Amino acid sequence: MSESSLQLTKLEHRAVIKFLVKKGKTAKEIFEEMSSVYGESGPSSATVKRWTRLFQQGRETLEDDPRSGRPNTAVTDENIEKVKKIVLDDRRVKLWQIAEELSISKERVGDIMHNHLHMNKVSARWVPKMLTPLDKQRRVETSEEFIDLCKDNLEEICTRIVTVD
Repeated sequence: MSESSLQLTKLEHRAVIKFLVKKGKTAKEIFEEMSSVYGESGPSSATVKRWTRLFQQGRETLEDDPRSGRPNTAVTDENIEKVKKIVLDDRRVKLWQIAEELSISKERVGDIMHNHLHMNKVSARWVPKMLTPLDKQRRVETSEEFIDLCKDNLEEICTRIVTVD
């Protein structure tokens, strides 16, 4: 579940809790009703109790309160593009090298690589998690060329192939 859909679900649950609090329901009644509707994807009993108490005390907003701490400013479209360029230039680059070059933390570089560029480290190289349609087409064409090559000389070609697990 993506973060935005999770956030939407949290707000939806809070809106239901707020509505039922205004109807005079207790936290236990609200939890039981929400469990029967949402099942496993509903909020926990502790969450229902906390939000019930907050709404009974007069809270109106459904949003989370702002949190202290430094905001995440390293994951920007500009940095994502810079990381992408660096990785496409050298697939063997290490996270710490990218972090040093862009002056951002290694953790943020890892976040960009995995969650924004959807790449994993495989055999010391950064590779996309999913093949693009162009990559798939190239593999099909290469395989067809190989099959054509093998038709006439199958035994000789098979003795030259080296495979590695």
